[in-house]
Amino acid sequence: MSITSGDELVSVVYVSRARADVGDDALRDILTESRANNAESGVTGVLLYRDGQFVQVLEGPRDSVQSLVATITADPRHDDIRIVLDEPIDERQFGDWTMEFRPVATPQRALPRGFRDSFDELDAAESPDSAARAVHDIGLWVKARTRR
Repeated sequence: MSITSGDELVSVVYVSRARADVGDDALRDILTESRANNAESGVTGVLLYRDGQFVQVLEGPRDSVQSLVATITADPRHDDIRIVLDEPIDERQFGDWTMEFRPVATPQRALPRGFRDSFDELDAAESPDSAARAVHDIGLWVKARTRR
């Protein structure tokens, strides 16, 4: 059986800025709606939020993910949306979650030399390889905190 382009499993990662402060109630509403819609369309992923910035990983059939990205792009709550990674995948990294959520705290002091901040790396991703590495690191971070 061959996979058509619309059935191809993909991972798309975007970063965006919130146009207004996003409080706990607004995040809860976003997650409730996302989880219901994503379950219906076969999309999984994780949403991270820190200081007015979103990072979201979306995984699923290309047509479903592209449709969702178009919806997010038109959402007035987002500004400066940038796709930092769009690639075919063999398996999902976040297959257990229709949309996992993690607030990410901003470091309160300078990071030690050599420490990588994957959240900031995604925002500044200059290549698909650096974005993919940051997404992998974020996946490990999210999964480690979910097991606790």
